[in-house]
Amino acid sequence: MKTNLSYDQYIPTRILFGAGQLNSLHAQPMPGKRALIVISNGKSTRSNGYLARTEEQLHRAGVETEVFDGIMPNPTVANSEAGANTARAYNADFLVALGGGSVMDCSKAIALLAANEGDLWDYVPIGSGKGQPIKNRPLPIIAITTTAGTGSETDGCGVITKEDTNEKAFIMHSSLFPVLAIVDPELMLSVPPQFTAFQGFDALFHSVEGFIAASANLASDMNAREAIRNIAEYLPRAVKDGSDLEARTRVAFANTLSGAVMTLTLLTSEHGLEHALSAYHPNLPHGAGLIMISKAYFSYFVRNHGCDDRFIELARLLGMTEATKPEDFITALVRLQEACGVADLKMSDYGITPDEFETFMRNTREVMGIMFTGDRVQMTDEDIVRIFAESYK
Repeated sequence: MKTNLSYDQYIPTRILFGAGQLNSLHAQPMPGKRALIVISNGKSTRSNGYLARTEEQLHRAGVETEVFDGIMPNPTVANSEAGANTARAYNADFLVALGGGSVMDCSKAIALLAANEGDLWDYVPIGSGKGQPIKNRPLPIIAITTTAGTGSETDGCGVITKEDTNEKAFIMHSSLFPVLAIVDPELMLSVPPQFTAFQGFDALFHSVEGFIAASANLASDMNAREAIRNIAEYLPRAVKDGSDLEARTRVAFANTLSGAVMTLTLLTSEHGLEHALSAYHPNLPHGAGLIMISKAYFSYFVRNHGCDDRFIELARLLGMTEATKPEDFITALVRLQEACGVADLKMSDYGITPDEFETFMRNTREVMGIMFTGDRVQMTDEDIVRIFAESYK
């Protein structure tokens, strides 16, 4: 399958990548003098010392700080509104998103709402969102990622859940790209093994989906190939030994590359299917949901010969050098999941029941329908329900 020979690339974020880069924050140009540091509602950012180190760096740069710690693992409209109210009350010049993908995604919503009137869903372009233009430039964001999974530190998109309608949708605008991203693998050494795997597979599927998408192009292919190779080789090492800084660095690099893939091509519908799961079950980590449906999801495209040559190459990128047929990708994918200890995840452990599959199907069609335009083979509603059913344990 030939790739597209033209592409549109816009990644304005400056990236400081590598172990110890948080120590360079104080020397960077600051977009203001008053920063609201946004963290999750958990304890790890404080207990691991990351918050104190970030505050110290900002203070050295002459920046005053306040902390907002109200972000849930699957951030909500209410989280966004509370953060925006805090930013306005503090008269923040900019935000510092310190944490994983949820924190970075929600910081983009906070940045938007702090500078613009109305509700967040006024600016959401899909589902029940009104898709209104953003009139005022959102607050600038410095993103300091403590995980390797979402790529949100280098894109202009944020995923937020509207709880009353069970919509997990996105805001997206060029002004929401962070002005600076610090990707310091030392901040990832404390991530537990299972969540290291969940996050790593999220990054992997960003690149795999981008590689088989109808809009795949020269630049997205280049980034995806290197990301997939690095995850295949180093994610099992990072899961096995979280203190393996080389493995952490390589997985973080793969995640940064996968973030670039998302800015270069529309992903396929796997992410849309998973968003329906975690919209109704917010205790389900996004990466875990992707892993659960991945075998059945990609098997659908293999059976329907969506892009046979690409699946053979994917299998080889995952380390199966002897691959000769598309089905080998499924074998290689399961082997990687087994190596990372996540091959046997169960939907039932998160409260998901088979009678919800029709609801999930309607939700993904209505909210994330745009994702299906990236698929080389178009699914029927029955196909979607079948993927959920085949994935159920």
